[in-house]
Amino acid sequence: MKGYGMFFWRLLVILLVNLLAITLLIGHSGTTAVLSQQGSRGDEVVKIQTVLQNQGLYSGNVDGIYGSNTKNAVIKFQKINGLTADGVAGKNTLNAMGIGGGGQSANTGAAGGYSSNDVALLAKVISAESRGEPYEGQVAVGAVILNRIEHPSFPNTLAGVIYQPGAFSCLNDGQIDAPVSDSAYRAARDAINGWDPSGGAVYYYNPKKSTSQWIFSRPVITIIGDHRFCS
Repeated sequence: MKGYGMFFWRLLVILLVNLLAITLLIGHSGTTAVLSQQGSRGDEVVKIQTVLQNQGLYSGNVDGIYGSNTKNAVIKFQKINGLTADGVAGKNTLNAMGIGGGGQSANTGAAGGYSSNDVALLAKVISAESRGEPYEGQVAVGAVILNRIEHPSFPNTLAGVIYQPGAFSCLNDGQIDAPVSDSAYRAARDAINGWDPSGGAVYYYNPKKSTSQWIFSRPVITIIGDHRFCS
């Protein structure tokens, strides 16, 4: 009887351990099943593809089908934004895209209250205006744009500042449409998150290329790479 009792308790322990393992697996699968990943379909996938396309990371159809091209684009996005590059659009990835899904409103955007489209637009200008500059200089260009939003002499929106007539040469020479460097996306997010290597500047110029005597008269705050940042 004693041996039978020990056998019974061992069997009970094994059953309880198995039950616990099954419960954990069910809970885990219940969590991951709602994430957009390869094979998923639906409106959330459409939003993901739209964000990726706006950032120049996805060139396929916005069809709501999470195929290999969408997965690869998500991986690129994750690498740029310092996320786990697994190709699965989980909570952190969706929040970084400005889609939400993890308790953050879609309107609060990818960082600092800006949407993913704002980040993409800022990155395009940073890339066009400071391609080849040190990373700190790229962030500084982004910071100048953001500083203008808060300055009374400029429009009070990101798009307004960027598209203000004559503000940025890249809008006139077509460089705004050139492929965006990965570093420009990181620089845009760093600037939005508060890093300002420009020291509060609202202007910058390259003395080797600029011809405006007016810009030469602006007080220089700092010099980074080929750019002088001014108040």
